[in-house]
Amino acid sequence: MNFADSEIVNSILLEDGMTVAKDAESADVILVNTCSIRENAETKVWNRLKEFRSLKKTNSELTVGVLGCMAERIKDKIIEEEHLVDIVVGPDAYRDIPRLLAEVEDGRKAVNVLLSLEETYADIAPVRTTGNGVSSFVSIMRGCDNMCSFCVVPFTRGRERSRPLESILKEIRQLSDEGYKEVTLLGQNVNSYKDGENTFTTLMDAASMINPEIRFRFSSPHPKDFPDDLLHLIAERPNLCNYIHIPAQAGSDSMLERMRRPYTREQYLSLVQKMREIIPGVSLSTDIIAGFCGETEEEHYGTMSLMKEVGYDLAYMFAYSERERTLAYRKFEDDVPEDIKKRRLSEIISQQMNIQKKRNLTEVGKHHLVLVEGTSKRSDEQMSGRTDTNKIVVFDRMDFEKGDYVEVEITDTTSATLIARPIRKTTITEYYGAAVEA
Repeated sequence: MNFADSEIVNSILLEDGMTVAKDAESADVILVNTCSIRENAETKVWNRLKEFRSLKKTNSELTVGVLGCMAERIKDKIIEEEHLVDIVVGPDAYRDIPRLLAEVEDGRKAVNVLLSLEETYADIAPVRTTGNGVSSFVSIMRGCDNMCSFCVVPFTRGRERSRPLESILKEIRQLSDEGYKEVTLLGQNVNSYKDGENTFTTLMDAASMINPEIRFRFSSPHPKDFPDDLLHLIAERPNLCNYIHIPAQAGSDSMLERMRRPYTREQYLSLVQKMREIIPGVSLSTDIIAGFCGETEEEHYGTMSLMKEVGYDLAYMFAYSERERTLAYRKFEDDVPEDIKKRRLSEIISQQMNIQKKRNLTEVGKHHLVLVEGTSKRSDEQMSGRTDTNKIVVFDRMDFEKGDYVEVEITDTTSATLIARPIRKTTITEYYGAAVEA
């Protein structure tokens, strides 16, 4: 989501007459787009800002700003206590950046962290200066209304609102014209997308019809209201990826209740079963929090057992970090000692790595369609890409190029990567047409 927001800011600043600098040392303005969802993310930002303070000593004209969720959350500390930045801009105030920069030229600090009930940046065409030129992100909505007790997003990004469907489709058509091969649709809870009578399923249906050679993913849905018709659409359309990120957060009903997650363990497992019945071979990933307020050993092992029962292909696993303004901060005590949090997280990660390795071993001998993202990090003689099920694959380079679709046969695996033998360059239409015939 921050990638997508940064591309909106690019567009606004380029329209104002600026150009993109090659590096921080040659820049007149440095803007750090931030995340507040976990303490570790904020720690990285503080360290980065301290690095930029040394640049200001050699370039007195340099302007440093903080954008996004962290800007909204701790604006006073960033400016008044630490004296690290000149401007602070919340996620709904990016249009105001040119004015704020002009204000700084007069020697003042500039702040706009007002949240909006309407802002979606639907009319701004993002300018993509980062990424691989193959895959891109498109924001379809902003904010969140779910109010999970551990999550600061509703306070930093405001209430939920959706972009008009036609503005999203226009952006996807532009990406198609520019040669992009994969688009991920973004929202805090994409299931809640609503534009008049248009639902998220309507949007996915329309998007998939724009270009049958563009793959589509989405993140993130919520288990509480996942639509059946979307599952059937994914099963039907070859260019809608057989991969769903479905955050569980915890595995026991008592923990889910404290987290204000409006589903039970049984309901979650029932949803997973339905996904696998409707979409054979679907790949699932999740988010897991270790050491949330009041977590007992029994609740911890409830989470472990849920992960084992589902058998996720991938998991994003974190120790709980307290966020001011959340319900958990106001109502509960962050009472799980750090050493216990770390031990539980370590157990969760260790188990998940074993699960992933076993699941990846079942891929050996299977064929997949891989979208090539570039050369492998380890060797220029190999290419790297992702399957429809979002698994990283490496294979011999041969004459393949970034952006190609390549049919491969999986020959080996690690817990994180599939190793393959390339068979042929192909297309989505050709590959799945052949698969259906076979």
